[in-house]
Amino acid sequence: MTILRILILLAMSLAAVPLAAQGNLFSPVARVNDRVITQYELNQRALFFEVLKAPGNAEDAAMERLIEERLQFDAAEMMGVTIDDDQVLVGMEEFAARANLTAEQFVEAIGREGIAPETFADFVRAGLVWRHVVRGRFGPRAQVTEDEVDRAIALGSATGGVRVLISEIFLPADTPARLAAAQRRAGEISKITTLGAFAAAARKYSAAPSRGRGGRQDWIPIGNLPPAIRAQILTLAPGQVTDPIAVPNAVALFQLRDLEETEAPNQETVSVEFARYFIAGGRSSEARAEAEKIRAKVDTCDDLYGIAKKQPEEQLLRDVLPMAEIADDVAIELAKLDDNEVSTALTTADGKALVFLMLCGRTLALAEEVDREAVRQSLFTQRMASYANGYLSELRADAVIEYR
Repeated sequence: MTILRILILLAMSLAAVPLAAQGNLFSPVARVNDRVITQYELNQRALFFEVLKAPGNAEDAAMERLIEERLQFDAAEMMGVTIDDDQVLVGMEEFAARANLTAEQFVEAIGREGIAPETFADFVRAGLVWRHVVRGRFGPRAQVTEDEVDRAIALGSATGGVRVLISEIFLPADTPARLAAAQRRAGEISKITTLGAFAAAARKYSAAPSRGRGGRQDWIPIGNLPPAIRAQILTLAPGQVTDPIAVPNAVALFQLRDLEETEAPNQETVSVEFARYFIAGGRSSEARAEAEKIRAKVDTCDDLYGIAKKQPEEQLLRDVLPMAEIADDVAIELAKLDDNEVSTALTTADGKALVFLMLCGRTLALAEEVDREAVRQSLFTQRMASYANGYLSELRADAVIEYR
């Protein structure tokens, strides 16, 4: 399929829309620095996400993604990164192949749902642009040494397992001003090399419930940790601190305190089943008191259905997701839990509800024969993802975003 044909199909789809309606469709709904997001783009992207069965509210996810893409294109422009039409076509073919379709078949399929070809092309172009930006900016820093591969293989050996003692700091970043301040402070904390200094920083700056104990956590099996955090922990010596990691409404840092080999083989978590019950009131004393009452009444995730009876369906969510698809803040809390244990450390993104988070169970996989190159690529990919998320948070903190 050619770009010309894609544009022809797009023109045909717009031709059926009255001019007055088109005028309303193309009115701006947001501005990111000097780049506009139109109502038409928002509608199309939300519909696209619905067809892809993306989790969450499609319109909210679409707006968030379109804002991120504007920031990513700004970064690409500063670096002189461009993507030509042939690269976009290749990317469209690769994406469509995930559904065992050609790009032309995929475009025809989404067209039947009212999605314009250009929506698909724009989505692919943005992903390719960001990939080039991240590789150009962080590729050299993310390279994995032979020693790091050796260490990762040793820690992942099927002849024994590993558990870690870590400490955590979560710097609040729920507003642009707090995000900018968190990034500055995170840069300082990441240079800490002593346990006492990190504990002092946790008590002073962390927004997590663990701040009172200096951010210290109990032993955690390495396989329970989210992949991006595990990749950084594997390369640390005791006392060292990870690079800053962007999570919803916060910037996180972790210090390795100790590492212990066990006789049982490492079992990596493949997927996790967990439940979230939302309690109005955020971090208020009333919400926390309600959480404690619920904790005393439930022994398993199934018991939460009785708590949520006659309440709106969205108040209790139960999911089974691959580790890579779980939001980092949720994944971090789940890593600390055993089956049917509860965390109340999180709130919803807007802070209006406390999250009663319960681990229902884990699906584990034993490590197979080790492929050094696969280990290297995994560490590199996870490291790049961490850098990319941090950079995107920086771009957002510095941006002027207006909604209309």
